[in-house]
Amino acid sequence: MSSSLSRLGLNRAPASPYDRAENDIDGSLALDSRPLTWGPPGAMPDERKLRHLGQALAEVLAGRRPPETVADRLTERAYRELVKAGRMIDSRRPPFAGAPHIKQPRDGAIEMCLLVHGDPRSHVLAIRLERRGVQWLCTDFETA
Repeated sequence: MSSSLSRLGLNRAPASPYDRAENDIDGSLALDSRPLTWGPPGAMPDERKLRHLGQALAEVLAGRRPPETVADRLTERAYRELVKAGRMIDSRRPPFAGAPHIKQPRDGAIEMCLLVHGDPRSHVLAIRLERRGVQWLCTDFETA
């Protein structure tokens, strides 16, 4: 499994120094440590990076990843809402985010939704990102 992940350019999350029972992220994809940046103004972001962000948010909402791991990709308000939301996705296994459906309602804003497959049911995760300089930040999210 590890060789297939590296062949795809993906890495497992590093071992967490936190209490593994409370913040277990084993099997989760590691987020790139660089900020989410994509090309010149007006350029659409890389769909793979958007899916990884959606996957990470789904893992936080399922209680499988600590919220601090995505803090640099959210505005302060969105991060507070994420922490306040707690566990919103109930799943016996790690969630899996499908391909994002992306819309750009205006220059500098992206809205996407992903189907998050879980057990016993799937959820929808909607995310809004806005460009702040060259970096894209999640400003809002919603799940059902």
